[in-house]
Amino acid sequence: MDYIQPLFRPPSEAGSLILQVTNGCSWNHCAFCEMYTAPQKKFNIKKQSQIETEIQLLSETCADTRRIFLADGDAMVLSTRRLLHILSCLKKYFPNLNRVSAYCLPRNIRPKTQTELNELHDAGLQLAYIGAESGDDELLKLIDKGETFASIVSSVDKLNQAKFKTSVMLLNGLGGKTYSQQHAMNSACLINEIQPTYLATLVISFPLGEKRFVNHFPNGFQMLDQQGLFHEMEVLLQNTELHNTIFRSDHASNYLTLKGVLGRDKQKLIDKLQLAQNHPSQVHLRQEWQRGL
Repeated sequence: MDYIQPLFRPPSEAGSLILQVTNGCSWNHCAFCEMYTAPQKKFNIKKQSQIETEIQLLSETCADTRRIFLADGDAMVLSTRRLLHILSCLKKYFPNLNRVSAYCLPRNIRPKTQTELNELHDAGLQLAYIGAESGDDELLKLIDKGETFASIVSSVDKLNQAKFKTSVMLLNGLGGKTYSQQHAMNSACLINEIQPTYLATLVISFPLGEKRFVNHFPNGFQMLDQQGLFHEMEVLLQNTELHNTIFRSDHASNYLTLKGVLGRDKQKLIDKLQLAQNHPSQVHLRQEWQRGL
């Protein structure tokens, strides 16, 4: 297999077979993201013949695979024709396959028609991971996300109409102290609007240093401390009005693990956050060394 490292996948795809159909990210301007900054991760699309060969190779040792994740950053940048061909090959070589998933930039959903998305879903691509990061337009502009509240909603709505399962990610602490309140409030509004199947939160972190990120904030950036992160999460959850969204805040970047279904478990999760703020010794918190990425 010709994997171009580093290779990333969502935590929930730990047991999935990874098929790299693109390298890097077609946008790759987000100030917080260091995933595709290495020289070898310059964006490109693999040749169709190479993808077909790799599918055959993988099938020789992993024929019983049930889940496949299409890497890298946004397989949905591929044309519907290319994606349908890949899905057809996967169905041919992996008879037990029951789910194909991919990261998904909202900007790459908009050019696809509703009919095309319906076809992709019916062909087996049924779960899309969307890094919304925030629902606050001011913050989205500062971090050069290339999206707005409205553009994220419109794209996810199209996925919902095509019956995709959607997993949306928000970044706890993204706006620092200055933007914490509006980040939490407007992110809750975004999530309420799109009602994702899954919701995940990560804490913003900078394994390669924070200079590249903070330079996007003309008035400076003050990182939230642990208690500030907990408070921001509490504000977010307090303002959610979700019907049946599976919520996970268990990524290694988080100090406090939170799991539940929103809104059923909303108050239980808020109670845990309040306990972490008022009596931190009574909850299990990750140590700094455990948060290494």
